[in-house]
Amino acid sequence: MVENFGPYYEDLKAGEVLKSKIGRTLTEFDNIWFTLLTNNSNQIHFNIDYTKKYYQDENFKGRLVINGLLTLSVAIGQTVGEISSRGFMLSIENVKFIKPVFPGDTIYSETQIVEKRESKSMPRFGIVKVHTKAINQDGVVVLELDRTIMVPKREYDS
Repeated sequence: MVENFGPYYEDLKAGEVLKSKIGRTLTEFDNIWFTLLTNNSNQIHFNIDYTKKYYQDENFKGRLVINGLLTLSVAIGQTVGEISSRGFMLSIENVKFIKPVFPGDTIYSETQIVEKRESKSMPRFGIVKVHTKAINQDGVVVLELDRTIMVPKREYDS
């Protein structure tokens, strides 16, 4: 028997907006660990001397920048409980990194259910398209993306 957590296909309504229940403050440690774990050699993520020399403009102010893929991962992870904890992701599209994220920024996510339909190839599932925004502590949208997920139907849970 599947544990009782997360929505079924029938629970998700087109047009509905779901907000993450918790935020996630990204730290310098998170950023450096993730960047090195993924073998990303862009020094903007882990070399403060480099950023102070080459990124002094108003947007960056010489600060390290949180790895965009870490921000993306956190934004998606924050939505799992409300959308896809029973299902699985099929695609990610239209990822836009709108504003840089810095150590100490807190990310919250909100996701709109764009559309949904029953799966033809896997009848026990429905296909749900969503649009997610990652928003920082100041209310600024820093990231947007679209995803398609498979979510099981209630009638097939035993």
